[in-house]
Amino acid sequence: MSHGVSMDAAATRASRVDGKVILVSGGTQGLGAATARLLAARGAAGLVLAGRSRADGQALAAELTSKMTKAIFIEAELADPDAVAEVIATTDETFGVVHGLANIAACTDRGDVWNTDVALWDRLMNLNVRTPFLMLQGVARIMVREQVAGSVVTIGSMTGHGGQHFLFPYAVSKGALHTFTKNAAYALMRDRIRVNLLNLGWMDTPAEHSIQVGFHGLAQDWLVEAEAAQPFGRLIKPQEAARVITFLLSNESGMMTGVSLDYDQAVEGAGDAPKPPPNLNTHST
Repeated sequence: MSHGVSMDAAATRASRVDGKVILVSGGTQGLGAATARLLAARGAAGLVLAGRSRADGQALAAELTSKMTKAIFIEAELADPDAVAEVIATTDETFGVVHGLANIAACTDRGDVWNTDVALWDRLMNLNVRTPFLMLQGVARIMVREQVAGSVVTIGSMTGHGGQHFLFPYAVSKGALHTFTKNAAYALMRDRIRVNLLNLGWMDTPAEHSIQVGFHGLAQDWLVEAEAAQPFGRLIKPQEAARVITFLLSNESGMMTGVSLDYDQAVEGAGDAPKPPPNLNTHST
């Protein structure tokens, strides 16, 4: 017979966000949805799910509201500054306060140094860098007005350390978030607003499946081989990444701020140097 609390019960009590109102960008599917569900399970009083998928967003908001968390969905094209402003305004009108922000929405479109055009560059920089900034700025103003301690978690990527050649604009956009995090954390420290960055490695999401099949041309069962090759025998799962996000949003993470945290099955800077890619300059004369 087992004595004490179960692991599930202990995990539920850990990293509580009781009474907090949290805004989740990209909160309708994948990591965003997993994060919203965990925040609700750990006591969030209010959740704002911002994203493009109306059907997914409305269904998830209804699901979470039925579990004693007031959740609303705001349909928004988050690359549009006006849409971000509307998300912030609606959050404020609905709850009158916000304690946390999970900056999860992002674009992962591929491009290298030769074939990236202005449209692709702007699309990634707008959604992956400008939107997190506008989100942070908006919630910080509410936090300061209401005099609440706040926490902002932005999703970076291991690609932000350099990345693969076919992820050039994505890597640059995620690399920018390192400076974004350090600067904002320092600027907002006296306001008791913490800002941290979570750099995720390869994660198993519906969006990643679409990319592997559609862009890289892999078979529908690509995940089996990919996971077998990993040190831990699997890709990162959204539910475990959500636990780290929830920890950073909770009081459990204390005064932790300005941190760029790698969560991956590799150690940056360790091991053999990667082989250089083939000559990709198709524009040579």
